[in-house]
Amino acid sequence: MAKALRDIPLSVLDLAPIVEGSTAAQSFQNSLDLAQKVEKWGFHRYWLAEHHAMPSVASSATAVLIGHIAGGTSTMRVGSGGIMLPNHAPLVIAEQFGTLESLYPGRIDLGLGRAPGADQRTARALRRDLRIGGDDFPELLEELREYLRPRTSDNAGALRAIPGEGLNIPIWLLGSSDFSARLAGLLGLPFAFAGHFSPNYTLPALQTYRHCFRPSDVLSEPYAMVGVNVMAADTDELAERLATSHYQAFLHLIRGDLKPIQPPVDNMDELWSEFEKMSVLAQLRSSIIGNPDTVKQKLQELLAATQADELMITTQMYRHEDRVRSFEIVADVWKS
Repeated sequence: MAKALRDIPLSVLDLAPIVEGSTAAQSFQNSLDLAQKVEKWGFHRYWLAEHHAMPSVASSATAVLIGHIAGGTSTMRVGSGGIMLPNHAPLVIAEQFGTLESLYPGRIDLGLGRAPGADQRTARALRRDLRIGGDDFPELLEELREYLRPRTSDNAGALRAIPGEGLNIPIWLLGSSDFSARLAGLLGLPFAFAGHFSPNYTLPALQTYRHCFRPSDVLSEPYAMVGVNVMAADTDELAERLATSHYQAFLHLIRGDLKPIQPPVDNMDELWSEFEKMSVLAQLRSSIIGNPDTVKQKLQELLAATQADELMITTQMYRHEDRVRSFEIVADVWKS
């Protein structure tokens, strides 16, 4: 049976964007304001993403910011989308999220990724030992899960994460290819795919996850969430103009010229070459941009294609008011 948009949960992925002329402090205020509004509108969870050394992203200390958002909301789940596990000692993550779960019981998610979330120079500063990387992810994951298991006679001599030990903190695996999809399936864990920047691999990764899935004490059947960029406004023309801030962010990433989120422009062709245009649009081709009717149609088409159990919306806009309005439109079409 085909899924209807109104029948699945919608959630939010936030990078705490820093816009040109503003500060990280203002970004954190904006993120909390958005979280409080989407909670009121019925969104299911609010995740923050770990990135480093990016002038447009303020969510580098992800666990700290999760505490800020969870402390300012009351019902919505809050978590990481994700923590890049090879950047950290698993014991530290167990203790951090054990602390968060102890402060906000029943509301914390731990989404884990295997990418650096940064360039190699930054990764070296984070990890110190670059021999630890994405290939070590399964072992790091097992070490982390061991810290969170209840204490029994079988593991009485194991190193302890306090807080963390014995707490029910849902672990999600995140991916932009099929590596984590396969691992999540084999372990019977929920899987979140980064469709917002890896559209070519969305359907193959979901197929891999479902094919490899083995029931576990966590899940009896697969549970897949798909990320999608949505830039909604009251007209298609306004939405397209507001989306140029997002286009510029990816253009600067391609050029290695990182900047805060830039104001929208009337004509992107004055900023990018034809090759750059093709590269940016290819990476963002799954983005949904338009008025309420357009957004509703495209979200339903995405759901039909992916059969996702949940969609996670991310929106990068220059003005906070425009970003809030975009999520309000999504909430309206979701419930209509």
